[in-house]
Amino acid sequence: MRVCKTPGVPRSVLVVEDDLRIRRIVSLALTSEGFRVTEAETGEECLALLTARSFDVILLDVMLPGRDGFDVCRSIRHQSGAPIIMVTARTDSHDVVAGLEAGADDYVTKPFVAKELSARIRALLRRASGSGVPDRVQAGNLEISPQNGVVLRDGAPVPLTRTEFGLLCELAATPGRVLSRELLLERVWGYDYFGDSRIVDAHIRRLRTKVEDDPAHPRVVLTVRGMGYQLQP
Repeated sequence: MRVCKTPGVPRSVLVVEDDLRIRRIVSLALTSEGFRVTEAETGEECLALLTARSFDVILLDVMLPGRDGFDVCRSIRHQSGAPIIMVTARTDSHDVVAGLEAGADDYVTKPFVAKELSARIRALLRRASGSGVPDRVQAGNLEISPQNGVVLRDGAPVPLTRTEFGLLCELAATPGRVLSRELLLERVWGYDYFGDSRIVDAHIRRLRTKVEDDPAHPRVVLTVRGMGYQLQP
């Protein structure tokens, strides 16, 4: 689940944006921040690149020619667990939620500041360390090994994204304790997110589809109304 990198090797970012001017501006800004950037103009080009190599983070625009960003995001999730940041020109709730439900880890709205984007990328890359969590946590038919980056359900590996794994580890650090959305935002996303709890709720829903026998009636990752979420010990 965790990715080991050679010290000094820049992290790679795939920028998927059809507007050449914006794509170049973003690429130059991220390069100046120390990232190794690859550009793609369309969703098809993005998916082709992912079959040939891996990237640490994918910056994916919503409005792409042909297949839109939501459709591309779903396709990426079938072949890669790399963190995805959706880029949208609107703060419309539907766009934000649709991106998260499609498998994105985070989102930014245009126009954005390069320093903020860089900070969000670095926050994504710091996740899922498993620090402060027991070597092994059992929750129902779920076995979580944070230090090894492994989650088993009935003995079979569960494929989680970096963010889903980080979220599960935070809940597993204190089984039975209720963690608020704000606390999960702070610990998992790692920066001031101004209380946008939709991102936590969307990831909890996705996590449940992978770790629960019946996601509509969860028995492992529980909601405590008005308070937050807890891992049932």
